[in-house]
Amino acid sequence: QVQLVESGGGLVQAGASLRLSCAASGRTFSMYAMGWFRQAPGKEREFVAAISWSGGRTLYADSVKGRFTISRDDAKNTVDLQMNSLKSEDTAVYYCAAERSGLVHRNRAAYDYWGQGTQVTVSS
Repeated sequence: QVQLVESGGGLVQAGASLRLSCAASGRTFSMYAMGWFRQAPGKEREFVAAISWSGGRTLYADSVKGRFTISRDDAKNTVDLQMNSLKSEDTAVYYCAAERSGLVHRNRAAYDYWGQGTQVTVSS
């Protein structure tokens, strides 16, 4: 069992940066692939970024590629999402997720555990 808690959301202006963090419980954190998803009002939850168990492979949605960076620190059991050059369309609730096979996936159905989410609002 893995419990995930997101933090770092907030209200920022377009063009600003924000860093989200996800703290995970459990001794097997280093074996999981980790992902970030987001859900805007009235829309489906969509993939943002993922990182493999080793950190050696990352995957990004086209809409955030070059602006967002996912990273993990297995010593601290955390996975971060650095978000730069934020746009109003990045406004959403951001969710952290863990996947047991250790492989990166875009499909949210592949993820086994989810956090409660943190709100990111970007004003234009």
